[in-house]
Amino acid sequence: MCEASEISAMTPRCLHHTGTLLVLDKPSGMAVHRASGDESADLTSWAMEHYDAGMAPAHRLDRDTSGVVLLSSCPRERAELNQLFAQGDVHKTYLALVLGATRKKGVISRPLPDARRGRALDATTRYKRLEAFGSASLLEVRPETGRKHQIRRHLHTIGHPLVGDRRYRDPRRRRVFAFPGRLWLHACQLELPHGRVFSSPLPKMLTEHLELLRGLELADDA
Repeated sequence: MCEASEISAMTPRCLHHTGTLLVLDKPSGMAVHRASGDESADLTSWAMEHYDAGMAPAHRLDRDTSGVVLLSSCPRERAELNQLFAQGDVHKTYLALVLGATRKKGVISRPLPDARRGRALDATTRYKRLEAFGSASLLEVRPETGRKHQIRRHLHTIGHPLVGDRRYRDPRRRRVFAFPGRLWLHACQLELPHGRVFSSPLPKMLTEHLELLRGLELADDA
């Protein structure tokens, strides 16, 4: 499990930088690319300003999700990394807090509609429960495919939407104590072929929320 990070809430942190490869810890609320008409800071522009004008991401991560993002200033390297992601050769690990009590572990294999392709695409997500609270479960999640919003959509379909997900909302309107005000999803590790592993510590805001939930559980057991 990832340790707590002390980075500023909206400032990316460098996890690794060798040659043309840059690995950043993206904060929640920052888009990887700047959208049309959006003047807020984005990760790509930040990397170009602070490292290299040719920096660009090799994969995507939702605006509201924090964690590891790989970038490169070399088009060939970016294409190779992109291919690894497309082939499923990059092992991705996330930490997620979801509503309700999940099973100890599970596999979600459900096709997800893809608007761009106009059809549903195969998608598989594995999860393991790390901790159980009265109103929520902390999961380690490993998506085996890379569909848009895959983790969020899959967990929503089995009745355990992510805490703080404003798009895939909980129809039962369940609440979690001391909600931190952000999507509770963090990309904590990427493992590339040949043993290259990049890890991002759990943001302080989320670590503090877990400590509050644990304290509440202890108080209830007393």
